[in-house]
Amino acid sequence: MAEQYLGLHINYLGLNLTQCNEEYLNKDFYYYIRKMAEKDNIFSSKIKYDGLIDFKEFYKFCYQWLSEEAGLNLIEGKYAEKISGDAKGIDVEWKGMRKVTDYFMFQVDIKFKVLNLTNVEITQDGKKLKMNKASDEDGIKGTLVRDYEGKFEKTSSQKFMRSIYEKWVIHSRIQEYEGKLVGDCNEFLSQAKAFLDLEGKR
Repeated sequence: MAEQYLGLHINYLGLNLTQCNEEYLNKDFYYYIRKMAEKDNIFSSKIKYDGLIDFKEFYKFCYQWLSEEAGLNLIEGKYAEKISGDAKGIDVEWKGMRKVTDYFMFQVDIKFKVLNLTNVEITQDGKKLKMNKASDEDGIKGTLVRDYEGKFEKTSSQKFMRSIYEKWVIHSRIQEYEGKLVGDCNEFLSQAKAFLDLEGKR
């Protein structure tokens, strides 16, 4: 079993996942977001697929959509392969972050689980193409992070002021950003499913 826990970034299949803003790769900042910041988990869903797939192209498509369309800074925390005979299993975990304002941040966790990935050859328009065949499960979780710089975390009175601020001043804005994040997560799954369905029609 080949397994890599590289913590903050990895360069795989020619994709440079280290192009994030340096602040996102700062360990102290990353630790605070993961352990200390106020977070609301507002979305969790997944899709399943079984059939033909070009995993390398699917991997690139997902990365490009999340970084370009959703505007996320992506960090790959895990890439693991398990080989059994002619088949391969792959587990991938990404974390995406996007600062929306100086108070709100989107945090998205993406997991790819590929089972029984094998190499196959198909004929399309009279030409032979090399493809993969596999069972694939892709999940995404969306989290709205509040006060990600800890401006209201220093004293109990500041924490109290934050609760007042969120309840009476920016309540509608919280709902707006929650809706935006849910929309981005849903759209990613729709785009991923459309890509896989197209592959399956080859």
